[in-house]
Amino acid sequence: MTRAMETYLRKGLKGTAFCPGCGHGILLNCLLRAVDRLGIDRRELLFVSGIGCAAWIPSPNIGADTLHTLHGRAVAFATGAKLANPKLTTIVVSGDGDLSSIGGNHLIHAARRNADLTVICANNQIYGMTGGQTASTTPLGARTATDPAGNVFRPFDICRLVMAAGARYAARFPVTRPRLLIDAIERAVRTPGFAFVEAVTPCPTQYGRRNVQGDLPELYAAVDAACVDEAAARAMTEEERLARFVVGEFVP
Repeated sequence: MTRAMETYLRKGLKGTAFCPGCGHGILLNCLLRAVDRLGIDRRELLFVSGIGCAAWIPSPNIGADTLHTLHGRAVAFATGAKLANPKLTTIVVSGDGDLSSIGGNHLIHAARRNADLTVICANNQIYGMTGGQTASTTPLGARTATDPAGNVFRPFDICRLVMAAGARYAARFPVTRPRLLIDAIERAVRTPGFAFVEAVTPCPTQYGRRNVQGDLPELYAAVDAACVDEAAARAMTEEERLARFVVGEFVP
């Protein structure tokens, strides 16, 4: 991170709380670069997060107003803050378990109501901080703490979920493609109404070791290989698509 980017971090910060190899640090970098491009006055910027590894992206790291809220309630708190002060650029940053499992109802209703929020979901396909349980995004067959023989339930496609509920913009990119992720975050913040960005990110500690994904280069290569564009996805069977992330921008 350049010296200019360091000005966005809290004073005295020596490092993050993320496990070695976690992709959340890359997402933090992408988020700050997008904010820098947008030139938002930090006095009119609010970050909101829930509970979990990804919820630590804004609150201890970014030198702006932050709300570190209850598990699954980040979108609800953000909605209240935006209603109280409509001038705030309000950005929710949290994980797939926090946003689409425990907080799923808040997510779909914020999209339905077209709340003027940007929601960024760090999707590592598992509950990371709370013990490695199966999440609503865990792929079929993936092993977790609560499904050691493999998950048997179909995962959510969160982008399709929020688009069906009424989101004005949704995008999905892996942290292995940071330029595209930065562009997507910037476009989401610029979009009036509800906007959603899903960042596919690896979890070496809870997901990677249980699913024997190898060392970090192999883990990141696997994340990138799992991401395909819509044209490639159309040529796949439904079963093949379930094992992939369709990446790109999705608009009504």
